[in-house]
Amino acid sequence: MVALTGVMALVAAGPTAAFAAPTNDDFSAAVAIDSLPFNTTLDTSEATWDPTDPAQCSSNGSVWYSFTPTSDMRIKADTIGSGYDTVLSAWTGDAGSLSLVACNDDYSGLQSQITFAATAGTTYYFMVADCCGNGGGGGGSLVFSVEEIQAAVNDNFANAISIGALPYSNTQDYGTSSAEAGEPSSCFTPVNTVWYSYTATATGSITASTNSYYSGIAAYTGSSLANLSQVGCRGVYSGQALTFVAEQGTTYYFQVEANGTSQLTFQLKVAPDPIAQFYYSPGDPSSYDTISFYGYYSSDPAGAGISAYAWDFGDGTTATGDSTSHRYAADGDYTVQLTVRTPDGRSDSTSQVVQVRTHDVSIDRLNVPATARVGQTIGINVYLKNTRYPENVQVTLYKSVPSGFVQVGYSTQLVKVSTTGQTTRYSFNYTVTSDDLAVGKITFKAVAQLTEHTDALPADNELLSNPVKVSS
Repeated sequence: MVALTGVMALVAAGPTAAFAAPTNDDFSAAVAIDSLPFNTTLDTSEATWDPTDPAQCSSNGSVWYSFTPTSDMRIKADTIGSGYDTVLSAWTGDAGSLSLVACNDDYSGLQSQITFAATAGTTYYFMVADCCGNGGGGGGSLVFSVEEIQAAVNDNFANAISIGALPYSNTQDYGTSSAEAGEPSSCFTPVNTVWYSYTATATGSITASTNSYYSGIAAYTGSSLANLSQVGCRGVYSGQALTFVAEQGTTYYFQVEANGTSQLTFQLKVAPDPIAQFYYSPGDPSSYDTISFYGYYSSDPAGAGISAYAWDFGDGTTATGDSTSHRYAADGDYTVQLTVRTPDGRSDSTSQVVQVRTHDVSIDRLNVPATARVGQTIGINVYLKNTRYPENVQVTLYKSVPSGFVQVGYSTQLVKVSTTGQTTRYSFNYTVTSDDLAVGKITFKAVAQLTEHTDALPADNELLSNPVKVSS
């Protein structure tokens, strides 16, 4: 009875006792941060969602903190070490009309981090929410930290790192970077950006890249944020380099967005040439074949892609396109060349010798006796004609049965070239059986097959004999 009474008392106490929401559950009760660095832990399991919470960044199961800097500074806030999937955002303004300063989910694993430039006297509100809770409920074990940091040396456009000779590579911590006021948005929204500048010493294609799939790069010309002209841009999640033609004497500014990546390496180099590659089919074409050529295996390591394909078939004809076809009028060795070109004018060529050989043999005649008896061994002669190239040819001999044909034997030999009508003989022997007598006749079939090449005209590689009448 005593134990039951204790449980009932606990239940009666309701959420204000064991299951109370955090004291900073609402915006109006944000915990004020007096000084930096600041670090706190909090159980947000019972944090709730309020309809007045801003919707641009997750507000599920949210808690609030506020900080008013006394001087201009750069701020980094994070939830590293928390026990659930957090979303962290910073805001200015009043309840119901807040303006988003920064928002992040999954900066490090499931935890969040934001950095931004803070202005003296402005109050910033931090909202920590549960990314994936249901029904507006919160989170778990929260670890929340805020500190002042020193900006990356090239965080602002005016402090862009000047690049000298190419190739160039620079690795730095983008956790101290942020977007400055007036920074351009092109194919990505600037959040954690730094700047580089490069004055081209010669006209030619250059390639800017990073070591992260999630980063973004934009290139501009101009002298200040107010008068920049975009040269090119590669958005976050594209995983591509940015390649363009740099004009001698022109200064280019590169805006690099880390998109939540802490360590990032930026590289600038002279763009390498594309790589031309092709294959063709069939691999042993004849003058009767229409050959298919495929150039789409060509690639551009600089990431600009291939914009043009030019084919020279070595017989005075040409074509364009990443794939094409061609038929040669006569046998011969033809040097086929493919030249590929990128949008910025880089090119590469490759060539292969295509050997066109029209291999063709034919069965001229198949000689068999007119009659045969059971038990008799008869001779069957197959004669092959060849007027083009010496060929190793296998001739397979079949005999007829009620269901079709069955193999009797085969023979392989070299068939020489003759332009005078001379043929090559294949000789076979066959002993007549009682099964043949039951049918009353035998029809033989000879099939010739080149062992090393494809016959260009296979229709005359097969021949049926006259029926051999079988008697007892």
